[in-house]
This record gives sequence, structure tokens and C-alpha cells, in this order.
Amino acid sequence: MATTAHLEHTALESISGVGVPDTRLAREIKEFIRDTETELLFNHSSRVYYFGALAGKQRGLKFDAELLYAGAMFHDLGLMPGHSSPTDRFEVDGANAARNFLKERGIPQADLDTVWTAIALHTTPGIPQYMHPVVALVTAGVEMDVLGLTYAEYSDDVRNAIVSKYPRTSHFKEDILQAFYDGIHQKPETTFGNVKADVLADKDPKFTRGNFCSVIRNSAWVG
Repeated sequence: MATTAHLEHTALESISGVGVPDTRLAREIKEFIRDTETELLFNHSSRVYYFGALAGKQRGLKFDAELLYAGAMFHDLGLMPGHSSPTDRFEVDGANAARNFLKERGIPQADLDTVWTAIALHTTPGIPQYMHPVVALVTAGVEMDVLGLTYAEYSDDVRNAIVSKYPRTSHFKEDILQAFYDGIHQKPETTFGNVKADVLADKDPKFTRGNFCSVIRNSAWVG
């Protein structure tokens, strides 16, 4: 595994000392995602890796670059029709796909669990930052690239270099919202209690959110 201890010396496409690990596993991940996802999602996932890895350096976290790359690149795979289950959240679909991909390549169970958790929790704010660095940094990368929450923590040069390598579309904000909608609208029940319910509410005037209070009040319990 490519750890941060020698990341700068074994990385490709380095930006501010961070790059994609120059390993067989990373190359296989990149090829698979590039061939499976849309260009929009491939570029987004690549930026998530860079922003997440740079956040790790800023925060002084020790992390395995290959595992972070796997989590970042697979985190939205569940939006693709070929990897979307009928009933699971898209985050879980992506996590399952990553776990299977890595397991086939002999990655240890503990690392499989870390990547699975990083992907499964990347849309659950308030929790990942207190977990394993890979879990925290996948979410950090997503929150930067999609929400811009830590925009000011990256210099113009760094942001521009990342976007130059993996471009944002001219209307990325709306394009990524549409990609979310396209990937989840056929199973709206999976958005109960998570941020993707906002996407369905924005795109579909007929969408009715699940309500936590109603579930409690309508349960089979008496009193």
C-alpha cells in the first residue's frame, strides 16, 4: 500500500506533493472507473481524491493513499445503472462494488471495511471526520468538490491545477445534481434520512419525503 510516508515519491500527476499512487492497484481502479462511469463522475471522483489527500496533509493525518484513492474513485459508482441495486442506497451500492473489486485483488479485510465505510458514509455529515482518516478524507474531498465547504483552505493555484487535470463542466453544480437525481430517482425510499432527499425534492414536485415523526407515530406500538 502507498502510505503518506512515501506518497510524494511514488505518485503520478503530483499537485502540491499529492498525486495518484503509482501502483498496479491504483492503475486498475482508474481504468475501471474511467470505463464504467460518465466523464462527469470520473473527473469529480478524481478531484475528490486530490482534495481529500491534500486535506489529509493539511491536517497532519497518516493515511493509505491507495485506500483513499479507492474510496474516492468508487464513491459515486452506485449512481450508474449497472451498479445500482433495487433497494439499497447508492452509497451502499458503491461501497459493495469497491469491496468486491478490492477483495478480488487480495486486499485485507480490515482495509476492505475501511473503504466500504468511507463510501457508505460520504453523504452522512457530522460523523466521518471523527473516524479513520480514509473515511474522514473521502468525505472531506466530496464536501470540497461538491459543496465548497473548505474552498478557502486551498490556494487558487492548487484548485486551478486540480481542475485543469480533471475539469469541472461549465455548469457542474447543476450537472452533478442531475447525476444524483438520475441515479436515485427510481428508488426514492432510499433517500429517507439523508441529504439526497433534497435532490429529489428539488427535481420532482411529486416527491414526498419520508418523515421520521410519522414513522414513530404510525408504528405498531401502542402508546
